[in-house]
Amino acid sequence: MAPLREFFGAAIGRRRGFIVLAILLVVVFAIGFSSNFWMPLRLGYVLLFGLIAAFVWSRLNARGISIRMSASRERVQVGETIIERFEIINGTRVPTLWAEIEEETDLPGHRPRFVASLRGRGRRFWRLQTECRRRGLFQVGPVVVRTGDPFDIFRREVRFGRRRQVIVYPRAVDLPRYSVPPANLPGEGRFRRRTHYVTPNASGIRDYEPGDSVNRIHWKSTLRTGQLKVKTFELDPASHLWVVLDLLGQDHAGDGDEASVEYGVTAAASIARFFLAQNRTVGLMMFGDHFDVVDPDRGTKQLGRMLESLAVAQPVGDVPLSTLLYQQAPRWGRHTTLIAITGSADERWVGAVETLQRRGVQVAVVLLDLESFGGRGGGDEVAAELMARGLQTNIVRQGDWLPAVLVGGVATGAGG
Repeated sequence: MAPLREFFGAAIGRRRGFIVLAILLVVVFAIGFSSNFWMPLRLGYVLLFGLIAAFVWSRLNARGISIRMSASRERVQVGETIIERFEIINGTRVPTLWAEIEEETDLPGHRPRFVASLRGRGRRFWRLQTECRRRGLFQVGPVVVRTGDPFDIFRREVRFGRRRQVIVYPRAVDLPRYSVPPANLPGEGRFRRRTHYVTPNASGIRDYEPGDSVNRIHWKSTLRTGQLKVKTFELDPASHLWVVLDLLGQDHAGDGDEASVEYGVTAAASIARFFLAQNRTVGLMMFGDHFDVVDPDRGTKQLGRMLESLAVAQPVGDVPLSTLLYQQAPRWGRHTTLIAITGSADERWVGAVETLQRRGVQVAVVLLDLESFGGRGGGDEVAAELMARGLQTNIVRQGDWLPAVLVGGVATGAGG
């Protein structure tokens, strides 16, 4: 009974042609047996054995096909490409006259769909190159293969692989110059912290550990003790830089790639990249669907962590920038420079910035002009108040090229 259920399930649920042939088969046999005429009976047997042969053919095709696939990488940046390679293999001697291959995905612009025919024991290859144009976390896979008999009476579907994630980082444009007010470091003291980077500030020695660089070995201590010793270092005195991105829903406007949030995310990524390239410590804070903090650090890994958070940032938050600044104020002190990226026309966050300034925090603002994105106005008044208070303010409008805007903004101090 199971083969019969599979037989009818594979046909009736998929193709109306099978129903027509089945009805024709019943009619032909009815005429043949009632009239005892040989021609309808022979035609009926031909149709019956043809349906059975088509069913067996489709089953062998589905069981014999396999897919091999590989992707160049699963982490890319907007503007970069991913390359996927597909190989479809027919493992039986029965030829596959047609097969539809499709990879399920929500990655924009990624359309992996092919149609192929394979001889017995044959194989085909494809290479697909896709330019990633939108940041985000996307699902790719599995690969679905649809095949059947030569007359497409029976159709089967087989899935290969698993669902995997591809993360597309936001674009980080090169900034030729971007100045922020320098932080106020303690007068005669030094802001020290242990680090694995080599700096001019050697602070001590420790035992050698596997993986330590040879140029960090302290040879005098090694000769004196008879054991390998390496130097430890402290960071140069420098301020922390914090990038705070406002993700309150009402503080953004526009759609698609020209939405204000895309400009804000690109500005955050570009500023972070600019200062990390100078070996500065940079952190990130934003409140979208959850509170997301990337603590300040240096290096390319830190940039990767920040881009990963920015890749999925969406303007769905319900916490105003003013509330965020007041609540998180204890994190920032006199050795901190804060860069706020917002489109908010609510002047309460300007009061929060003033409170931070009284505590010695240096602040710069990247202000998104929501009116240019099709949103509400009020940004000009906020910009005027910020500039009147002596705050460095860069105004970004829809269509602006960020390197030109950030270089040409109002600055009140040299680079920190």
